[in-house]
Amino acid sequence: MTTETDSEKLNFKRILPVLVIVLVDLMGLSIIIPLLPLYAARFGSSPLVIGILQAAYPLMQFLGAPILGRLSDRFGRKPILVASQIGTFAGFILLGFANSLWLLFLSRIIDGLSGANISTAQAAIADSTNEKTRTQGLGLVGAAFGVGFVLGPIIAFVVLAATGQNYQAVAFTAAFFSLTSILLTTFWFHETLTDSVDPAAARKRPFSLGAIRQALGRPAIGFLLIIMFFYQIAFGGYEQLFSLFTLTRLGMDARDTSGLFVLAGLFIIVVQGGLIGKWSKQKGDRWLVLLGLSTLAIGLIGTGLTPPVAVPWYDKAKVLESMAGEGQFSVAISSINIHLPDESARGWLGIIWLMIASFPAALGGGVLHPAINSLITKASDKSEVGGMLGVATSVYSLANAVAPLFYGVLFQWFGGPVPFLVGGGILAILWLYAPRVVKATK
Repeated sequence: MTTETDSEKLNFKRILPVLVIVLVDLMGLSIIIPLLPLYAARFGSSPLVIGILQAAYPLMQFLGAPILGRLSDRFGRKPILVASQIGTFAGFILLGFANSLWLLFLSRIIDGLSGANISTAQAAIADSTNEKTRTQGLGLVGAAFGVGFVLGPIIAFVVLAATGQNYQAVAFTAAFFSLTSILLTTFWFHETLTDSVDPAAARKRPFSLGAIRQALGRPAIGFLLIIMFFYQIAFGGYEQLFSLFTLTRLGMDARDTSGLFVLAGLFIIVVQGGLIGKWSKQKGDRWLVLLGLSTLAIGLIGTGLTPPVAVPWYDKAKVLESMAGEGQFSVAISSINIHLPDESARGWLGIIWLMIASFPAALGGGVLHPAINSLITKASDKSEVGGMLGVATSVYSLANAVAPLFYGVLFQWFGGPVPFLVGGGILAILWLYAPRVVKATK
């Protein structure tokens, strides 16, 4: 006998394959995040070119994901998931064999165009839940997403330490996780799209500029989307150019920076896994948004002010050797066009300062996205929650494409600290205006 209580229970067993697939996918993706700027630097890339490379993936994802999402409505979730995962796998394999900058770009473009994994997985969750359990199910996808992003840098750190800073080994490890997700989808995941789906709904466009314009025209939601766009430009650029900053400011190699990503990721897990729910109930989502803006601003400005004191173990020759690589994938050290710090100024001040600044940055980055999404749902009618969250996702993806370009330009023309200082300043301005607008939200 089905009761109202039964309908409110999430069928965890049914959605478990999706959660595991998302976790494995994100582990593969996040493994290369600390590495990619240094990978590009070995081929003589400037900060601007590195920013363009980092923008290639989210830009291609912004263009490709809606198309693949529409195809999943017509042909089913499983074939589109498998197809997109094969594209990701091919991108990582190409990354591992890349011996020139254009191959790096091609690998990120292929991965980005096929990067519908998360959106299609969310659609599968929506298929497998009802209105009462959908938010909980999508929340679990977000949790799996977050854990995957934390575990990836940990694995990168281990692989780099075990292989003597071998970049190719990291790329092939990411490919291994991608292949695992293909096998999981093929043999464990069962199609969730039923024949009863409305054909007209399947033909709807999942994204349109008109939907964004309409959302921006609504005062409370529009301002929340503006906050999301600019905070992600600031935080996304911070994440994607952080490795280049630590290299040029403190002489930290890929392994060292992966260790910092691990610490920040563990802190974000604590915030999102335990503290954010408690704070939301006690203080409310508006308070969380203001907290996130202020702490992220402090963290970014603090990062930009990091003293240029190289870490105590810094050895310029060894860092250059690790970037140049070995064997058939090696490059000439002379081709590396990145300024490294002088060995004469080494100590603990720079790394300790940066670690302290990383905690408010991680706190702000950890609370802002879920808090803004929660406020958007509260400011929307029940019948449009999904559509508004879709618009928010599009805005978020677009910001991820703009962020590394914005940071790359500032980094190259004005120096490493400037983009972080500018990003923190933008967030500080939003923090000043936010109380007047966010308080109008339900």
